[in-house]
Amino acid sequence: MDGEGRVMQQIGKRPILRARTSNIAQPEASAPRRDPAPSKWAYRYHRLRLRPGYRNFVRLGLPLFVAALVAGIYFAQSDNRAKTVAAWQQARAQLETRPEFMVNVMAIDGASDATAAAIREVLPVDLPVSSFDLDLETMRQTVESLDAVKTASLAVRTGNLLQIDVYERVPAVVWRHHEGMELRDDAGHRVAAVEDRNAYPHLPLIAGMGAQDHVAEALQVIAAAAPIADRVQGLVRMGERRWDVVLQTGQRIMLPVDAPVTALERVVILDRAQDILNRDVMAVDMRLSYRPTVRLGEAAREDIREINEIEFGGQR
Repeated sequence: MDGEGRVMQQIGKRPILRARTSNIAQPEASAPRRDPAPSKWAYRYHRLRLRPGYRNFVRLGLPLFVAALVAGIYFAQSDNRAKTVAAWQQARAQLETRPEFMVNVMAIDGASDATAAAIREVLPVDLPVSSFDLDLETMRQTVESLDAVKTASLAVRTGNLLQIDVYERVPAVVWRHHEGMELRDDAGHRVAAVEDRNAYPHLPLIAGMGAQDHVAEALQVIAAAAPIADRVQGLVRMGERRWDVVLQTGQRIMLPVDAPVTALERVVILDRAQDILNRDVMAVDMRLSYRPTVRLGEAAREDIREINEIEFGGQR
């Protein structure tokens, strides 16, 4: 018998060994598995962290609150406040007084010598001065408060220069009143006082109460009187309602309240046609536009009386 057969015999004689499961240790029962879902409070906290408001508070609000709390504690002491204020003022003074911020020169353009001198007098600028100490708006209002100044602009320019550009009022008339004489512009605003009328012979003369409030109308009347301008002495405001044109001969052209320019133009045409202003006429009354009236001089009235006496006396 070959070897394989012998082995099979031996196996057949011996019982087959089987593992005894009863003698093998069995694993103990495992603990209950943990639920991976978060708790109610953990879920709420997680949702809170996802909110933009909470995230902004943690990123910005909380640091700012802490910084404010620390600053409040620090500045609660008066010594710390005084030191901080002193340090700030010192740093600011050092910055403002640097050479590049100092104004050393003030230039005035567009103003006459008298106006420029008045501007330098009214502006409280003690040069050199820091540009931070200049209140340009207040200074502009001060300059424009001068009668001769219509508008002004101020600016600090390169080269440590305070530039003042002035636009002066242009005198349009000389207004004579009971206290003296004044220059007025075309809007009636006061420009300056006048001591001598002959200093402004090219400007027309107006007089009377309320004349300064109607300069624009007076200029229109003067423009209409251009054909007889060499004989016009000035305009007088009568009763604060209307104008009288006064000629150098003492004659008057009495204009109406309404449409004075039209009435004066009619007088100019009448003078060209009949030369009435070169006659013995004291006044031409145009107050009633539908009925112009001529007031004769004393000599003309006397001549008319003599003529009437001759005519009517002879008949008698």
